[in-house]
Amino acid sequence: MDIISQLQEQVNQIAGLTFNTFGTLQRDAPSARLSQNYPEPPPNPTEDAASFPEQPKQMSAALVKAAKQFDALVAALPLSEGGEEAQLKRIAELQAENDAVGQELQRQLEAAERELKLVQELFGQTTDNCLNLKKPD
Repeated sequence: MDIISQLQEQVNQIAGLTFNTFGTLQRDAPSARLSQNYPEPPPNPTEDAASFPEQPKQMSAALVKAAKQFDALVAALPLSEGGEEAQLKRIAELQAENDAVGQELQRQLEAAERELKLVQELFGQTTDNCLNLKKPD
């Protein structure tokens, strides 16, 4: 897998971890009293209320690990040498190479189509000859 695909996968992983972290915190966080004017909120009926203090730590650690992996992938990207002018020149070279390969491919495709027509004509002639040989006179 190329480095850009790896970066995309890492971004997706970070987004998934973030989404799950916020959702879990929203679902499992204990209720908080917003003001002294309001009554004490009811306790949160979660199955693992005792493990709640550990969840944010674990989720934070997973997010930090994923972010560090992303940073490592970004650091592995090749540096652009020569600035924007060099990049534009390289793009033009690649485009010219792409055009040349495209023209060669088009020539090969046209040659293959001509050969296919010739084979089809010869096959038709052979089929006609075989049918003529089998006909009783």
